[in-house]
Amino acid sequence: MEKKDTTASRFQKERDELNETVLKYAGKNLKRFYSLDSAVYRDGALPAKTKELLGFTTSLVLRCDDCILYHTIRCFEEGVSTEELEEAVTIGLAVGGSITIPHIRRAMKSWQELVEHGTPDEVK
Repeated sequence: MEKKDTTASRFQKERDELNETVLKYAGKNLKRFYSLDSAVYRDGALPAKTKELLGFTTSLVLRCDDCILYHTIRCFEEGVSTEELEEAVTIGLAVGGSITIPHIRRAMKSWQELVEHGTPDEVK
């Protein structure tokens, strides 16, 4: 079966390519930050699922579309339910205000694609 062309698959492909370019030129401090960013979302006192929901909500409040999409994908991969994501969206809306609504629209569209097609790695 052919891979579906979804928002998540296009994003993941571009993100992987751009990260490869960044790391090609990255010095020690940039590489350390990338490592820290990866490490903080691993299971610890809080499970990775909870950490991804926190990352999603924070990204929503900061209105970073790339970050929102990344954490939407990761939430799906970590087994977040639609109900759990909706509650995180509501917290982001309460904290960030109505200016987050356009970002919520795009996040929910991406979530719908994930529910229908799976993550880029799952779609074969």
